[in-house]
Amino acid sequence: MQYLSSKKAKPARGKAPSGFVMYEGASQIDGAPIVVIATLKSSNRKTGDMVQTWILRQDMHPVEASAQGADISICGNCLHRQNTGGACYVNIGQAPAQVWKSYKKGNYPVFIPGKHDSFFMGRKVRLGAYGDPAAMPYEIAERMVSISLGHTGYTHQASRKFFDKRFLTLCQVSADTPRQALKFQALGAKTFRVALDGDALMDGEIECLSDTKGISCLDCGLCNGIKQNIAITVHGSRSSNFKSVRVAT
Repeated sequence: MQYLSSKKAKPARGKAPSGFVMYEGASQIDGAPIVVIATLKSSNRKTGDMVQTWILRQDMHPVEASAQGADISICGNCLHRQNTGGACYVNIGQAPAQVWKSYKKGNYPVFIPGKHDSFFMGRKVRLGAYGDPAAMPYEIAERMVSISLGHTGYTHQASRKFFDKRFLTLCQVSADTPRQALKFQALGAKTFRVALDGDALMDGEIECLSDTKGISCLDCGLCNGIKQNIAITVHGSRSSNFKSVRVAT
């Protein structure tokens, strides 16, 4: 585990940082170099102004990583990956690319526990604006959560051998079928199930409150791994891919 960075540049004196490097080191998925960056401001209307964490290949532009399949280091076996024909809604060429470029310019200081905690206090954190939280060491995610007011998180890696089961206390387990959801619920996990328009809710599930009531993730907070099983209708510009991908699973 590493906190130190080769990027020594710091924000100008008196200017608040726009984010922090939380981790640089090996992916827990495949050992490739990754970086975890927390950005402090967000205009995302669905999530609200949460601290956003970006899990990126350290050595490759996000678009290049996706095109070459190297995003497996940060997304694992998620069937929504765009290079496998999935329905991932993230525009990789926008926010992930901008964050990666800013990181390469040295714009994000390294997070120092104790010194920088105040930037998270009173805030809520989104674990994985892009990338799967389970790609980072559990201790990095837990640190962010422990100093924040609340969090959301999702992982597709719960069935993998490398998976640190402690993430089940921080993240919803992403499910793409009712069978998957039941499997993980039986193990005590809270699930976040992607569904097609018109699919029925399962027993013990509620529909995402952003979809039904327009409540932001910031104000909701149910997707924290311990509160509630959630279902959401697949969305985004690639949502039409989900039906065929789900049938193939």
